[in-house]
Amino acid sequence: MTIRPVSARATTLALSFAGALSLGGCHRTTQGTPAPSRGETAAGTAAGATATMRSSTGASLGVLRLEPVAAGVRIAGTLTGLTPGEHGIHLHAVGRCEPPAFTSAGGHFNPTDKQHGLHNPAGPHAGDLPVIRANDAGVATVDLTTPRVTLDSAATTGLFDADGTALVVHAGPDDQQSDPAGNSGARVACGVVERA
Repeated sequence: MTIRPVSARATTLALSFAGALSLGGCHRTTQGTPAPSRGETAAGTAAGATATMRSSTGASLGVLRLEPVAAGVRIAGTLTGLTPGEHGIHLHAVGRCEPPAFTSAGGHFNPTDKQHGLHNPAGPHAGDLPVIRANDAGVATVDLTTPRVTLDSAATTGLFDADGTALVVHAGPDDQQSDPAGNSGARVACGVVERA
């Protein structure tokens, strides 16, 4: 039996093929499960989201970031162009912000069928949040955490359901008790919650 030497070209092809096989597995996680798409974890939870807040005239007032944390979902960012003082802010049931009144965002996000208000014994809505305060220049630093929602699209309290969710800022403070919206007045800013 004659053993023939392997040519350099055959060796190069074999190494290239082996490299392609090993690189082909780089986009998969263990056990052949497809890797999560951009912005999601393996559990289907969005790694983060944003809401670009706009006034009734369409002017951008800032971007609020939503991120999963141990205590729930943190909402943070800076808003400008508000009137000085306290403002109600809520997650609303529909991810649509049609100016000028933003009624397209629907009512508060309330998949558990509660009453409005963080101080309401029959509440709160999942979308109820603490008030924010704008300084004399109309700037509000937002840093809130809510345990009542998730960025997991499969959960009942997930913000990425079929019609999405919006963040809405109101003209006045929220009394955190009156149903359905805490007497917080007109909707003055709105942003659709979108995956980051």
